Amino acid sequence: MKQHTTPRDITAAPEFRLFLIAALVFGLMSVLSPDRFLSSQNLTSMAFQFPEFAILALAMAITMMTGGIDLSVVGVANLSAVVAALILTHFSDPSMPASQSAVWLCVAIAVAMAIGAVAGLLNGALVAFFGLPPILATLGSGLVFTGFAIAMTGGSAVMGFPATVALIGNAQVLGVPVPLILFALLACILHLLLTRTAFGLRVTMYGANPLAALYAAIDINRMLLKVYVIAGMFSSVAGLIIMSRANSAKADYGSSYLLLAVLIAVLGGVNPYGGYGRVIGVVLAVLSMQFLSSGLNMLQVSNFARELIWGVLLILVMVINTHAITALRRSAKPAS
Repeated sequence: MKQHTTPRDITAAPEFRLFLIAALVFGLMSVLSPDRFLSSQNLTSMAFQFPEFAILALAMAITMMTGGIDLSVVGVANLSAVVAALILTHFSDPSMPASQSAVWLCVAIAVAMAIGAVAGLLNGALVAFFGLPPILATLGSGLVFTGFAIAMTGGSAVMGFPATVALIGNAQVLGVPVPLILFALLACILHLLLTRTAFGLRVTMYGANPLAALYAAIDINRMLLKVYVIAGMFSSVAGLIIMSRANSAKADYGSSYLLLAVLIAVLGGVNPYGGYGRVIGVVLAVLSMQFLSSGLNMLQVSNFARELIWGVLLILVMVINTHAITALRRSAKPAS
């Protein structure tokens, strides 16, 4: 018998509350600073800013859906960006014709994506085959990736790219920032993977009940490898965007993005214990955080107060979501 979605089901979903929070934050900042917050310049600036950490949040979300976590996302992003930057500076220069520099840019992007895939494969192997806790495995590998980036650059920034590099993080297509297009594309791909494929079903099943997934004859090791490879490649895309926007690459760029990625994933309704998570929730959490950050910056709120507000918002949403899940479980229990 076909089940129909009721208005109560919609309003009880974590994504609906996130939508209300995003709309509330946007409305509040629009009232407090209408001339600056609603200006086209600020809206465009936000569209350029948030994709680089939003893509890392997507990578974090898919690993958290399995009950794991990936603390190496920033390390993978920086290592990929550093290698791409070294290729560009060694084989091209700002005076090179655009057609030739575009070829080397494509080569640098391909190598960066390969590094992300290999890094994800290593993380997946540590978790799947060696049985290491994901939090420890990826914490250690993240330090290794950062160490490689420092060893290759001596800790300094790599600069001197051709102008074509700016296309990744600073260009627009029909008035839409390229980073925003990349984020939307990756978000759609991840949504389709999780909701329209057998792989997504396996990820959700394993996160909800690993033992049941094992008895269902799911190849858990293969599934975990795919999850961490996807996270690694997403991280590489974020690293390329950061490199393009900063017009340089360095081993310690985006150090604050790790905590922000975890914060957004949890705020977006992804269950830290695995088994539940939706891309739309992560997207709404990203928008909420960007609206709040941009508005507080315009109101000249200090960084300490900003972190306090972020913490209160996170705790509030987690308490509400936990209460809703508990109430749902109680209502699902048959009456004795």
